[in-house]
Amino acid sequence: MKLRNLLIPVTIAVQSLSMQAQEAAPDNWFNLDFEQDKVRGVSTEKAYEELLKGKKSTPIIVSIIDSGVDEEHEDLKDVMWVNKGEIAGNGQDDDNNGYIDDIHGWNFIGGKDGKNINQDQLEVTRLYVYLKDKKRNKKEEAQYKEIKEEIDKKISQAQQSVKYFETIISSLEIIDEVMGDKPLTMNNLRAVKVADDDKKTKTAIRTYKNMLYPRFEVEDTDTVEIDDIKNQFQGAADYYNGQAKYYYNTDFDPRSEIVGDDYMNSKEKSYGNNDVTGPDAQHGTHVAGIVAAKRNNAIGMNGVANNVQIMSVRAVPDGDERDKDVANAIYYSVNNGAKIINMSFGKAYKFDKKAVDKAVKYAEKKGVLLVHAAGNSSLNTDEENNYPNKYCKDKKTKKPFANWIEVGALSWKTGEDAVATFSNYGKVNVDVFAPGVDIYATVPGSEYESLSGTSMASPVTAGVAALVWSYYPELSVKELRKCIVESTVKLSDFVSLPGSNGSKQVEFKDLCNTSGVVNAYKALQMADKIMASK
Repeated sequence: MKLRNLLIPVTIAVQSLSMQAQEAAPDNWFNLDFEQDKVRGVSTEKAYEELLKGKKSTPIIVSIIDSGVDEEHEDLKDVMWVNKGEIAGNGQDDDNNGYIDDIHGWNFIGGKDGKNINQDQLEVTRLYVYLKDKKRNKKEEAQYKEIKEEIDKKISQAQQSVKYFETIISSLEIIDEVMGDKPLTMNNLRAVKVADDDKKTKTAIRTYKNMLYPRFEVEDTDTVEIDDIKNQFQGAADYYNGQAKYYYNTDFDPRSEIVGDDYMNSKEKSYGNNDVTGPDAQHGTHVAGIVAAKRNNAIGMNGVANNVQIMSVRAVPDGDERDKDVANAIYYSVNNGAKIINMSFGKAYKFDKKAVDKAVKYAEKKGVLLVHAAGNSSLNTDEENNYPNKYCKDKKTKKPFANWIEVGALSWKTGEDAVATFSNYGKVNVDVFAPGVDIYATVPGSEYESLSGTSMASPVTAGVAALVWSYYPELSVKELRKCIVESTVKLSDFVSLPGSNGSKQVEFKDLCNTSGVVNAYKALQMADKIMASK
């Protein structure tokens, strides 16, 4: 699943709904320097100013395995990878790589007729369908019972949540009508006279007074914009409706109708189409912009790396990505020249981890770095499952893949609020933290938005890796990883444990194995030392 949390899930936005002005993140904060700017960015601007002036770089291809990238975006169109071996639009596989007209990348969740998957099930639902009608062994039977219970619970919760939010929206619509031209303030609402037999209006006003009004933390004379509140709750209703309709719906199967591949054949590769944008490219476009939005062009924002080509490989729907597609996306990226692959997605269940592990090993052998978002569920991934991961066959006692960096999300705030409240963590499994809260970057239609998630922290890290490698291309993938991981800025702070709502403080070193935050300036300095010693 796209680690949108987002695109933090809308439920969190609703829970924290407040009409008070929130403190805003500094502009471009993820590229700033702590000593100069007092926010824990990755010191990109400082690195360009002090270390890279007058130096030449070589282009680095970064693959964005995601929901799709808007290749026409004003801040990305000049940095999109172009397959020079392919002739656009001639319907032929000119470079004989198995993919027709793959100009900017490939789409593994589309069909030959040009249709695309948008929503899909979660992996737990697909596992349920897979196990339901097969002869199950003892291990499978235990798993089947576990996931059946989870699905039944989730569907029930989703349906109840939809009704709950729809009731609130209905109440707000009634209040909007009652207020007429008057602004919605608590004083004005109290002054409304309602007929004794008008139970609907009375219930709506009571709902607002007892449940919604306290949450907004406004004064009796403050004006509340009903449309803003309605949009928030409508988003919540849509989110839970999607869970019931798509994520946990055992009858929903877009794959066979749209893609038409032999899904159980993990060795099958040449399926999909060349639409690298897809129906919803918000997530992937935002990720791409963080890595490489064109710098200093007086529009939008500055990406981290200044000499990158973005390859878009679409494999992540609104729902859980499929292991077969992830594996093929990695193979495609490596075989077509990508040196860094960003993977801002993840899920709680696996289906064909063997296929993914084989692809990761292939990338490792070819010297390609994989950067992966740790996830947005406030979980300790040393204890909880999170896929894909850096261990072959889940054997965590073995050495992890040498070309993998796992990234948690950092806030722009300091002290106990330094770590994103939603970020997964793990003293063993998470390697580094990077900026991932209120990151302003590209979205489709040549627009820009601030989004949050480890989905944003991962491309910040991938961008730093691309920056270092473009100026020091002789580094091996292991040396590059060392530059990123071992040069981190160490934090000794006590921080709020993600998910604890500030009730529990832990040392930052307990959240990742480096106790550190990614830093471009220091990574470049380490790269310089490594090359000087050769």
